[in-house]
Amino acid sequence: MSDSRCRGLFITGTDTGVGKTAVTTALVRLLLKQGRRVGAYKPAASGAEDGPAGPVWSDAALLAEALAQAFPLERICPQRFLAPLAPPVAAAEEGTQVDSGLLRTGAEWWADKVDLLLVEGAGGLLSPISDTDLVVDLAGDLGFPLLIVARLGLGTINHTLLTVEAASRRGVPVAGVILNETRQAEMVDPACASNPRELARRCPVPILAIVPHCPGADLLPVLESQKIDWSALADSGKHDPSMR
Repeated sequence: MSDSRCRGLFITGTDTGVGKTAVTTALVRLLLKQGRRVGAYKPAASGAEDGPAGPVWSDAALLAEALAQAFPLERICPQRFLAPLAPPVAAAEEGTQVDSGLLRTGAEWWADKVDLLLVEGAGGLLSPISDTDLVVDLAGDLGFPLLIVARLGLGTINHTLLTVEAASRRGVPVAGVILNETRQAEMVDPACASNPRELARRCPVPILAIVPHCPGADLLPVLESQKIDWSALADSGKHDPSMR
């Protein structure tokens, strides 16, 4: 994707279930509140729930809701599969496959409609998103800096540093890390207190925010309090995807 079309951030995680969608939806709402033209794109989703009118993909539905239903679900998440498996595996169970080209061209649709596009990956950075692509391959081709969401807790230092290293080895810039407390306070392990300090000592990219557990996953007030210039982050580490 050409830098002249629109800027963006690619939100990835150190694992599944670390809060990528909660962070992405909060960022959408925050940027809209600031008067920005923002879009949200989930290239592929798998794992549907039964709804009154048919299958519901919660991540895609939450993104659509954050955008105030201003854009078609088919543009927010054009490839959706039923089984709660990696997208190419879920697609194979339905006798089809993820369209690798659409993963990329689906982002291009947003180019003249928004100033900032938030792209939410599926799983971690080295998770398969098509038969031929890992998430990191798509992130590199779109050319947006990564925003890494990591779970506070034991193991996070390793997972985060591995994610940053995987991005670095492939020439994908990282804007920073958000540490997300996904569990209630009484369930949190002692590593949560030391994670930010130890990561800051070892991680070559900034820790942008430490998000405490938020009932209902309403992270907007927390992110708003950080006073981060998200548009500037989208410009950080810009690279030409064709030079990878």
